[in-house]
Amino acid sequence: MNKAKQCAIYTRVSTDVQAEKEFSSCEAQEEKIRAFIQSQNNWRMYKVYSDAGCTGANTNRPALQELLEDIKQKKIDIILAYKIDRLTRSPKDFYQLIEVFDKYQTDFISITERFDTSTPAGRLLRNIMLTFAQFERELTSERTKDKLLERVKKGMWNGGHTSYGYERKSKKLIINKKEAEIVRLIFETYLETGSINELYDLLKEKNIKNRQGKIFSKEHLALILRNITYTGKIKYAGQIYRGIHQPIISQELFEIAQKTHKRRIKKFRIYRDFLFGGLIKCKECGYTMSACFTNKHRNGKLKRYYYYRCTSVNKKGWQACSIKEVSAERIENYILENLERISLDKNYIENLVFRLNHNLNTPYEDRIELSKVCSKFSVETIISILQSFFSALFTKKGFERNLFTKRFIREIIYSKENIKINLFYSGNFKNFSAGKSPARLQAGGAEIPSENKENSIFS
Repeated sequence: MNKAKQCAIYTRVSTDVQAEKEFSSCEAQEEKIRAFIQSQNNWRMYKVYSDAGCTGANTNRPALQELLEDIKQKKIDIILAYKIDRLTRSPKDFYQLIEVFDKYQTDFISITERFDTSTPAGRLLRNIMLTFAQFERELTSERTKDKLLERVKKGMWNGGHTSYGYERKSKKLIINKKEAEIVRLIFETYLETGSINELYDLLKEKNIKNRQGKIFSKEHLALILRNITYTGKIKYAGQIYRGIHQPIISQELFEIAQKTHKRRIKKFRIYRDFLFGGLIKCKECGYTMSACFTNKHRNGKLKRYYYYRCTSVNKKGWQACSIKEVSAERIENYILENLERISLDKNYIENLVFRLNHNLNTPYEDRIELSKVCSKFSVETIISILQSFFSALFTKKGFERNLFTKRFIREIIYSKENIKINLFYSGNFKNFSAGKSPARLQAGGAEIPSENKENSIFS
């Protein structure tokens, strides 16, 4: 016997009861819907949701919201109303409600209008209505874009985030004198020093803070220096328009700042491929350690040194993290040497597989998957594949090498005590060794010490 359909009755009467000509109460609607349910085979009344004295112009109604929550909990198969306008009078809201019903596989029936999404004809009508709704949304979006474009052509601000140095009054940008002085100081100091780091240090030393009462981050300073709004212009859809708001700095000052920034980018471009770029995370503060370099004079010559630096140091200053940075060459060599050593150590692999498969912190499904892997391949096969990985790694170059590494290593957690390497395991090792993307399953990781007397990786 088929499971009974759970039916929800929805009734509504607006605040203007006299406007209702065919019925005058929620009870009358409910009575007719109950009779309709009883006339159907294997339908069961689940609950009545009634909004008495509520407008149909919006969906902010207690009973309707309760109904939607029960739909999301999959408690209801069919929703019945006396008329569509009992559910809503807004076409836009109706389309959105139908999309919700469709998402949770709930049918809607208007018993007096032959609108029934449980039938092929009803579903066809629903799809036509939703197609028109999508068309209307896209048309509205285009109209909105056209209106915004017309506004910026007139120099009017379209809203959104108010740039530091301005405040919003009557939908217009008005200069905040106190903040504007700081904006000018930021530009002038940057042109003097040519360095965001030095600019950051100066503002910190003078205890100059942002609107939130915090020290300006380097990212915020960079955004200010690139913000053309300060010249009295507006940027919209990649185009620049003259605004009606007052400028804080001159166009000339802004352009010099942009040229200074471009020169620094060219000067400090990193000409090195970082094998573990985007993979190393600082255990102390949780930030990714990003690629960077410094230039130092050694024996009368300028030499460039590459590092993985904790991003918190870049954002908050040198004292933000005790780890700070680590030599890129030394950490890369150290990790590769230890991984290769592990791949040659049969006892270690056996131990690691056992620990991964019996680790209570590993989700049960992952341990089951790893058991399948272990039963399908011998430890010798796994060792062979790991060694094949290293052979393939050294044949690749540049960015391709970094991408290949990311197929094998999920993340590297770096601390002064140890380096934890979380690997990707695949149920199909052959595909992985051939260079194809494996099914990504973090079943655990290997752990190696960060330093020892013979091989320290600290800079």
